[in-house]
Amino acid sequence: MSVPTAAADRSVCAPLPVLGRDVTVPLVTGGEVTYAALDYAASAPALQRVWDDVAAYAPYYGSVHRGAGYLSQLSTDLFENARRTVAEFLDCRAGDQVVFTRSTTDSLNLLAAALPVGCEVFVFETEHHASLLPWRGARVTYLDAPRSPRQAVETLERALADRDPYGPALVCVTGASNVTGELWPVRELAAAAHAHGARIVLDAAQLAPHHPVSLRDLDVDWVAFSGHKLYAPFGSGVLAGRADWLRVAEPYLAGGGASRKVTRRGDGGVDVEWHDSAARHEAGSPNVIGAHAVASACKELTEAGFETLAAREEQLIRAVREGLADVPEVRFLSLFGDDAPRVGVLSFVVEGWNSSHFAAALSAEYGIGVRDGLFCAHPLVRTLLGGDTQAQGECGAPEAAPGEKSLNAIRVSFGAGTPDEHVERFVRAVRELVRDGARWNYRTVDGRCVPDTSART
Repeated sequence: MSVPTAAADRSVCAPLPVLGRDVTVPLVTGGEVTYAALDYAASAPALQRVWDDVAAYAPYYGSVHRGAGYLSQLSTDLFENARRTVAEFLDCRAGDQVVFTRSTTDSLNLLAAALPVGCEVFVFETEHHASLLPWRGARVTYLDAPRSPRQAVETLERALADRDPYGPALVCVTGASNVTGELWPVRELAAAAHAHGARIVLDAAQLAPHHPVSLRDLDVDWVAFSGHKLYAPFGSGVLAGRADWLRVAEPYLAGGGASRKVTRRGDGGVDVEWHDSAARHEAGSPNVIGAHAVASACKELTEAGFETLAAREEQLIRAVREGLADVPEVRFLSLFGDDAPRVGVLSFVVEGWNSSHFAAALSAEYGIGVRDGLFCAHPLVRTLLGGDTQAQGECGAPEAAPGEKSLNAIRVSFGAGTPDEHVERFVRAVRELVRDGARWNYRTVDGRCVPDTSART
């Protein structure tokens, strides 16, 4: 039983076709321009093939796991085939489970809810909030930001050496920083964790869209990632890895699908026998389209070849860094140094500019979409900027007005669907704004800098 899928266009290898590549946006200075989406680290545009595969399935939509009809059986096959595709994409081991969730955040909260009693958690302050915050029921040790991959491993080893050697422990670490793009020494951190009797979960939200992620090769216990960063639509995510903690944990959600058998007791109560498969944590009608979209993206990226995609991405990174190398007002943020391997994520500050003002000018005057703020990684950004770690702030919503100092940064990010012209336009725009200033007046509205439509500068 199979669902029609869109044929992949192998004649186009770089950049890969994505939705929105021809969208035009108005400029405050007049006219329109093709939108340059350079905020991939927040949400990457959907691959055209993914969207086409979803559209091809849409007429065959049916209930999953519970229906006897043809479309229900077909949709169930599609959902479970998506699980197998993701398992292959992640190089899962025998016995590993693939659980479909809503996002990386949802995946890590699910794992947090499955921690054994007394589990200790170790997490670097450099993590995205999705990795930093879910462990509310555990004893958490927050580790200082390391300044080299070696220091990261040494810091973790020291912390683990001081823990109770007989109790359960979990290390949570990113594969690639959502702020600096830098690659973390995941394999070495996993070895350190296992040497001290701890397990490790990999936040691959920023890594999986750019590099292959193998549970087997990296020797991590779990991996989590989001569909919306992997060129699939919103609302889908994955937690994959060891099944034992998940099998014995209370279901993440209680309801249909998670339960194998429900019976009334003589005293009027209810007895429940829960599934011990991935279904245990997938209660309710699943997001079949989301799972299918993630699987489609996994196939497209695998077929395109991560080596080819990474090589082109490295060219784009060099184009940004070399294009702005002689602009002293621009300072890139880094933990491990400017030459550290990274994915297509670069954060920076511009001397004399409020980050929101600069990002607003890029959008309004050049049609370029970037991110500004603290990127849901407040401790890391404040450490990199040398600011007050207690200062208040929100993700991408600085309070400072144009010209005022703000403890925030600007992030440009790109990937498999980014045309060369978008990066070239970005470099040119940064140089012009630094040299000439904005061509328009801006004001702060609801905490964000926006063009003042009442007058030109």
